[in-house]
Order: sequence, then C-alpha cells, then structure tokens
Amino acid sequence: MASEQDRRDPRNRRPAGVTDVTVQALGALSKALETTERARGALYEFHQLTGSADLCLDDAVRLLHEAGHHSHADRVEHEILGRNVIPGHWTFQIIEEYNATYYRPFHDLEKSMRDELVEGTDHVYEAEMKEARRSKRHPDHTAT
Repeated sequence: MASEQDRRDPRNRRPAGVTDVTVQALGALSKALETTERARGALYEFHQLTGSADLCLDDAVRLLHEAGHHSHADRVEHEILGRNVIPGHWTFQIIEEYNATYYRPFHDLEKSMRDELVEGTDHVYEAEMKEARRSKRHPDHTAT
C-alpha cells in the first residue's frame, strides 16, 4: 500500500473523461498566462524604475542649483521631471490599461476554461508531469 506521501494530490487530478489533448491545451494556456504574469512584472519593474529615476531628478535639480547652473536645473525640472513616458500617460496608467485591457481578461478566460473543461482543477498538466517524473518512495519525490 502506498504511503500518504506517495498518494497523488487530489487537488490536481484530472477529472474523469478529460482527454490528454485537453490537458495539453490547458497546460499551454496556463504557460501563456504565466508568461503574461512575467510581462506584467516587467511592467511593474519599469514603473518603479522610472518613478525612482524621476525622484532622483530632484537631487539633480537641487545640485545643479547649488553649483550655480540655474538654467540647466530649470531645463531638467521643466523638460524631464514629471514628464509623461508616452503621450498623456505616466507608468501607473500604462499598468492600469494593461491590466484592464489584456491581463484581467486573459486571467478570467483561463480560469473560465479550467472551470468548464477540468472542473476548475489547476495545474493538471504539471501535476501529471510531476507524477511521471518522480521516484516513488524517495523522500524528496513525494506526491504531496
């Protein structure tokens, strides 16, 4: 009899009647969504880096004034400080539009398809890969 650690996790089991191709398709969809998550993270990194750079401009403006370069300080302050990164938008607005236009609809579609096709079960493809690749009764290859 298999130990508790060798029994497959029921949270990731394929529902009865679900084909291999369906599992593969949902695995590909999940991978695409995960890639979108990474892209979204890159947007947040872009947002934070751009915001940090903009805040550093305060020091540049102050130091240019201290050095007596008032026209240069004024130029930085008026031409770059607080500037839109694309017409009409700061970085937070780009993220908001990305989330509303692409990320949330993609996330919702992926969940809806899992609900419809595999009773909402998450990571069926990966769970089956884990099961196929693990060494039974090895302490670092447990099912759960």
